[in-house]
Amino acid sequence: MIRTGVLAQLRFPVERSLGRRFPESLPSFRNDFQRDRDRIVHSRAFRRLEAKTQVFPAGISDHFRNRLTHTLEVAQLARTAARVLGVDEDFTEALALAHDIGHPPFAHSGEVALNKILARFGERFEHNLHSLRIVESYEHRYAMYPGLNLSFEVREGIVKHSRDLPADYTGPLAEYLPGLRPPIEAQLIDLVDEIAYNTADVDDAHEAGFFKLAELAAAVPVAAELLEEVETNFPAAEERIHLHEMQRRLIDHLMRGLMEGTIAACQSAGVDSVDAVRAWPVRLVQFTAAAAETSAALKRFLHARVYHTQILVEERDQSMQAIERLFDFLLENPDQMPEGHSSDALPRRISDYIASMTDSYFRRVYSQMEPAFTPTLRS
Repeated sequence: MIRTGVLAQLRFPVERSLGRRFPESLPSFRNDFQRDRDRIVHSRAFRRLEAKTQVFPAGISDHFRNRLTHTLEVAQLARTAARVLGVDEDFTEALALAHDIGHPPFAHSGEVALNKILARFGERFEHNLHSLRIVESYEHRYAMYPGLNLSFEVREGIVKHSRDLPADYTGPLAEYLPGLRPPIEAQLIDLVDEIAYNTADVDDAHEAGFFKLAELAAAVPVAAELLEEVETNFPAAEERIHLHEMQRRLIDHLMRGLMEGTIAACQSAGVDSVDAVRAWPVRLVQFTAAAAETSAALKRFLHARVYHTQILVEERDQSMQAIERLFDFLLENPDQMPEGHSSDALPRRISDYIASMTDSYFRRVYSQMEPAFTPTLRS
């Protein structure tokens, strides 16, 4: 049993926030991190996640996760971890809810396609950085400032939840404390995200018929142990129920490994404050060795049996080709884009426009514009 609140001394104090880019008065019933969480939930970018692919395209099943349901699962697990460890639950939840709002349509294939295209112009596309652009500029909801005017710490967490900025970094993100780690709340998001997508993809892929439970058990030793326990306790249950019972135990195994690994790392490092966490040379949120191996085994299995299967590879190739064709058409016909307020160069504005689309809206725009494509773009 994990003792609750053992890392409470590492909780980021909301009153120590570096504040918002544009100062605001504080309502009496919500603190800054709660307001950030609510602003993210009420944003258009958050709502659009409902119609963006997580992994599996529409048409195979009606029950697959989309980008929004995945985000909600990440937020659920992140809140649990924060509560047990004793760090700030509101801060953690805000970051979990924001962690994917910069994803373009068609899952990671959309990100790869836009990054490949922008490389032609000496630029790159990365969904975390696009998330920052959204909350800083494109979500224009308020009269007094552009964007959502989120607190510094949430913006920093959007930038750094899955990577650190090196100490010698001097680029456009230099305000986000290069050379320092983000708080524990932000460090939690990347591994909680990993737990959520690994276990969810097992669930969705099994329902789609990509593998049998025995095949998963043969590749992931912990899954085999958990499946044996489930089959012993519920021998008459169908395989689908065995999967769900195994999955919930698998999530518990990984979450427990995340919290125990993080507690051990923090205690071994002797950190006793947020400043000490920031100054530590490596991240302190980590799995135990056993949980890390389970997560790695799940990834190997999913890559071998799911992500690189013909149906998903073909779907990714088609979506990437469509994105490139639409981009090139808009490059030649920028008047076909809606008016925006960005002063960026045209390739970035096209990328931002496409990244904002849901899968269904992309298909609608593509079908409307495709008759005007040149023969070269159609081929």
